[in-house]
Amino acid sequence: MEEQENPTAKTSLENESANIHFENRIDLTALKTAVAQIRTEIAKVIIGQEAFVDMLIASILANGHSLIEGVPGVAKTVTAKLMAKTLDVDFSRIQFTPDLMPSDVLGTSIYNMKAGSFDFKKGPIFSNIVLIDEINRAPAKTQAALFEVMEERQITIDGKTYPMQPPFLVFATQNPVEQEGTYRLPEAQLDRFLFKIEVSYPSLDEEVSILETHHNRKGEKAINSIAKILTAEKVAALQKQTEQIRIEPNLMRYIAQVVTATRDNSFLYLGASPRASLAILAASKAFAAMEGRDFVTPDDIKRATIPVLQHRVIVTPEREMEGINAKQVIKQLLDSIEIPR
Repeated sequence: MEEQENPTAKTSLENESANIHFENRIDLTALKTAVAQIRTEIAKVIIGQEAFVDMLIASILANGHSLIEGVPGVAKTVTAKLMAKTLDVDFSRIQFTPDLMPSDVLGTSIYNMKAGSFDFKKGPIFSNIVLIDEINRAPAKTQAALFEVMEERQITIDGKTYPMQPPFLVFATQNPVEQEGTYRLPEAQLDRFLFKIEVSYPSLDEEVSILETHHNRKGEKAINSIAKILTAEKVAALQKQTEQIRIEPNLMRYIAQVVTATRDNSFLYLGASPRASLAILAASKAFAAMEGRDFVTPDDIKRATIPVLQHRVIVTPEREMEGINAKQVIKQLLDSIEIPR
């Protein structure tokens, strides 16, 4: 005879399973609260652009710099300034121009006649959050001045090294390279940015809301209403938490597969370096933390891949003439690689 199933035992087992709660090994409550508060503060001024704001938050958690690209007037600079305003840290803004010299950014040594020695006068790069406006309007010589400070977070001048105080993050805006008076950034410079964030025009409804908000403000500066959410110490603590987010070995292999696939793709003239793999790892951890998870999923990796890779790879001239861009090639690569289960 067949053994009959005990419905009472089955119901008891189902109830027991329903009562199981999977808790994070890392307490991300403070991080999620901070993210929500920052979003709320910026939404006081910026209509829409939620993805843009989330990318800036992720770059802070991942301790990486962000390159922000868009046509003039889409609130690139304002949003970056508001993000800096939510942090209780030092902030400086540098307007890049064709005649800007490296010493205008880094600082210079000035002769002190009283002491009979040279004193170093620090430039505007010595800050916690540095907003570089229209970064691609300065020549290569000035761009090269940023290489050391963005990668090593220090500056060496006259044989002396000056470390930057954490957090040190660069938010740089640029106009599309097709516009007049712009220089294409060197590949080594682009590779130092964690993200390239593309900012698009608002929708019709969002533009109506922008007009209504501006009209109702009656000339008041909305930036003054932005509250400071995080101190430098809290930023450092959240960055450390983000580094501790777990990722399975098969997902790390998935990241490596995506990046190495850019190096032998016939559509690409230049593939991504191992620095890109590390950037995807850091960004995917940040996205997981923002969602309140202490582990990375394939969706976190896919979300990070395009903004991390699109400025690091170069499409071949032939494909570029056909209208194919880096984002399309990266999407095709993601579709062709099997997602780990």
